[in-house]
Amino acid sequence: MPLYDCIIVGAGPAGASAAYHLSRKGHQVLLIEKAALPRYKPCGGGVSPQVAQWFDFDFEPVISQKVTRARYTWHLGEAIEVDLKAPIWMVRRNEFDHYLVQQAEKRGTKLLDKTKVVAVEFVSGGQTDTTRDDANRTDGGDQVDRWKVMTSRGETFEGQYLIAADGGRGPMAKWLGFGDRKASIAGAIEIEPKGEVENSHVVHFEFGLLKNGYVWNFPKRDGYSIGSGVFRTDRRKGKDLVAPMAEYASAFGVDGEAEPKFGHPVYIWKGNQRLHTQNAVLAGEAACVVDPLTAEGIRPSIFTGIKAAEAVSDAIAGNPSALAEYTDIIAEEIGREMKLATKLAKAFYAAPYLSYRTIMQQPSATWAMARIFAGELKYADMVQKALRRLSGGLLAKR
Repeated sequence: MPLYDCIIVGAGPAGASAAYHLSRKGHQVLLIEKAALPRYKPCGGGVSPQVAQWFDFDFEPVISQKVTRARYTWHLGEAIEVDLKAPIWMVRRNEFDHYLVQQAEKRGTKLLDKTKVVAVEFVSGGQTDTTRDDANRTDGGDQVDRWKVMTSRGETFEGQYLIAADGGRGPMAKWLGFGDRKASIAGAIEIEPKGEVENSHVVHFEFGLLKNGYVWNFPKRDGYSIGSGVFRTDRRKGKDLVAPMAEYASAFGVDGEAEPKFGHPVYIWKGNQRLHTQNAVLAGEAACVVDPLTAEGIRPSIFTGIKAAEAVSDAIAGNPSALAEYTDIIAEEIGREMKLATKLAKAFYAAPYLSYRTIMQQPSATWAMARIFAGELKYADMVQKALRRLSGGLLAKR
C-alpha cells in the first residue's frame, strides 16, 4: 500500500492550499473530499486580493466581480457610501475552491472527491526514521508512524501526516482527540439569486434589520449573494434570519422568500487552542479561525492551510517540534488578532446604532477594515481608537 507523505481531509480553501504547497515542494499528497467537485458552499465570497501573494498562479479566471465601493444603511435609510482604496474580489465558492484544487492537482496532488472519510487510526511504526524515498513509500509503510484513513469506498489509505480541514462540523477533530474545541457557533442564511446586477462594483451592508449581526449583498458577475447572520453568539438563539434577509433582498428587486435558502453554522474563534496532535494538525474552520467581528474566514483558512503545509514539510525534513510550532504560529498570527476583534465586536453590538453612527460614517473606518481584511493592518493598530469612539474611553482603558 502506498504511503503518502500527507493525507488532507477537506478540499476547501485550507485543504486545497495545503495540498498545493505540499505538492509544490515535491511531497506525495492525497486530498479527500466528501462532495463532488465543484460543490456549492454557502458564503458571501469576499476575498482579499492579498491572498495572491501566497501563490504563483493567476486567480483572474475565478474572480466573479471586483468591488470598489462599500454602501451601508441602517433600517434601509439614507446610505453611507465609501470608495475603497483597493478593490476586493467577489468569488463564487464552488468555482474558487475547485480552482485551488485544480492547481494542486497540476502540482501532483491526488484527489478523491465523492469520498467520505469514515474512520482514522494512528499506527506506530516503532521508530522515528522519516527518511522518504520511493521504495519506502511503497514497501516500507510498516516502518514509520502513520495514519490509516478509511473511506466510504471501502478503501484504506495511509499517510505519514494528516491535515484535518473538513470544516467546523466535520468529524476529524473529534476523531483526532481534540474533544470540545473553543468556538462560538454563529448562524447565517443566504440566497444566490441570478440576474442582471446594477452597480456591480458596490458591496452592501445593512445593520438595522438584525440585532447582533448584519445583512449583506455581495454582487457577482451574474447575480447576488444576499444573506444575514448573527455573530454575537450569546444572543443568537431564536433569531429569525430569513425575514431581515428577505426584506433586504426586496430592496434589490429580489423575492427573497421565493429563492432557495442555504443556512449554515459559522465556527468563530473563541480562544487559542492546541491545533496539533501526533502527526496531525487542524486547519481552516476546523481550527475555528473565523473573525468574530466580520465573520470572514476565507483568508484565515488559506493562511492556516499554508502554515500547516509548512509544518508538515518541516516535520518530514526531521524537525520534531514542527507541528507544535504550527499551533504557536496560529496563536501568534491569528489568535492575537481575533482576541482584539472579539473585544471590538462586543463593543459594536452592545450599542449598534451608536456604533453605526460613530464608526461607519467615518471613511477612515472602512479603509482601516479593508486593510485588516487584506492583512495589511492589524486590529492592534486601530482597536483602541475605535473603542474610544464607541465608549468614550471606558472600554479602551480595560
